[in-house]
Amino acid sequence: MTAAERGRLIPVPDPAAPHAAPDLGLAASAAALAAGTHTAVDLVTAALDRIEASQPTLNAFRIVRRDKALAEAAAADRRLAAGERLPLLGVPIAVKDDTDIAGEPTAFGCGGDLPTQTADAESVRRLRAAGAVIVGKTNTCELGQLPFTSGAAFGYTRNPWAEDRTPGGSSGGSAAAVAAGLVPAALGSDGAGSVRIPASWTNLVGIKPQRGRISTWPHPELFHGLTVNGPLARTVADAALLLDTAAGAHLGDRHTPDPLTVSDAVGRDPGRLRIALSLRIPFTATKTALDPRVEAAVRRMAATLRRLGHTVTIADLHYGLLLGASFLPRSMAGIRQVATRMPGAVVDPRTTANVRIGRLLGGPALAAARHAEPLLRKRIGGFFRDYDVVLAPTTATPPPRVEQIDGIGVGATNGLITAACPYTWPWNVLGWPSVNIPAGFTHTGLPVGAQLMGTADTEPLLVSLAAQVEEELHWERLRPERWW
Repeated sequence: MTAAERGRLIPVPDPAAPHAAPDLGLAASAAALAAGTHTAVDLVTAALDRIEASQPTLNAFRIVRRDKALAEAAAADRRLAAGERLPLLGVPIAVKDDTDIAGEPTAFGCGGDLPTQTADAESVRRLRAAGAVIVGKTNTCELGQLPFTSGAAFGYTRNPWAEDRTPGGSSGGSAAAVAAGLVPAALGSDGAGSVRIPASWTNLVGIKPQRGRISTWPHPELFHGLTVNGPLARTVADAALLLDTAAGAHLGDRHTPDPLTVSDAVGRDPGRLRIALSLRIPFTATKTALDPRVEAAVRRMAATLRRLGHTVTIADLHYGLLLGASFLPRSMAGIRQVATRMPGAVVDPRTTANVRIGRLLGGPALAAARHAEPLLRKRIGGFFRDYDVVLAPTTATPPPRVEQIDGIGVGATNGLITAACPYTWPWNVLGWPSVNIPAGFTHTGLPVGAQLMGTADTEPLLVSLAAQVEEELHWERLRPERWW
């Protein structure tokens, strides 16, 4: 089954025309509101109705803010009528349930009686300041540990392209919501691929920005510097717009890169780039292999890049053992750190086991891992003397079945998630940006992706290149068969 058979092609909507709300992306929604062809109440109501209709099947949301969101939409309409204009005034979006919203609990995939938060996270504050209406909080696995989005507290979140499959994780709820057209864009977070993996498995653009580009406040950093916030959207332009809107530092942030604007790079000629096609899997302690269907898709992406005038050379990036050794202490100690902030959380035994491991690795091993990062950046940065961008698979396999993670122990879980997703975590250790772009579908209609990887502060270059590829392939015109 081809992608066109699995999904349906639709024309790109004119933002000034009265199109149905699900067809409008983030920028198009903002333009339609500014032009007066839609009201914020209309757009937010339509989003909430789609969420309600899809929830029994997709289960993308942990919290739906219907009453609050409708009140905020009505207020946005009054501001629009008064002539006020902001980047996202009145536009419905969603955020992942690891991010604080005042008046709502932050469950982070866990069960239990959890307190409501008293203040917005800095990223949410910035989205609100730009006028966005947050319709709800999307599902995520427990403490962001898995490339699946499921748990005893909320059940399975399913993939809009194939409901027996996971949308990925840990930002799977955000990805499912955007891919299904429930909202035009959503914020996720990425600590080992948790934006890029679900973007890959749902035919979306997902940006893992430079560490610190979007503040993680009220926490100076998350998972000892591994985790960053990032956008998911159907188009590069919408992902870039959400990134620019949420970006910015808080006074207490540990990582504060120099500000830059990403949206300006959309439509800009990236020039003739030297691109390395790297299929090599970083070192893992368990057996991994690249699925031939994913490899074929990434090689087709390389052919597209050559057709666009870029030089693409097969040149494997050698990650080395030290990179992997530095990831595990930061990840496991980060799980323990988050768990200690949630004393009322009810979690899976595998999470409890990882918390114990994090306690063991939280001392000298963690300190050594942090100390190694500058050396790793220098060594891997040397690869970029010869290349501008690395093209690699985002995942090693298409999306697994939703129940594949159930009823197995810690060792089997680690083997499963590593076999499916061994490619993304190195860029979390390095703190550099990476962008997932849709790379097509398997013959059974399952989406797969490729990632464009750069060095520090290269989001504009990656976005410029991704937008150029989008203009060639038009992945944004495909929709799942079922359209809520």
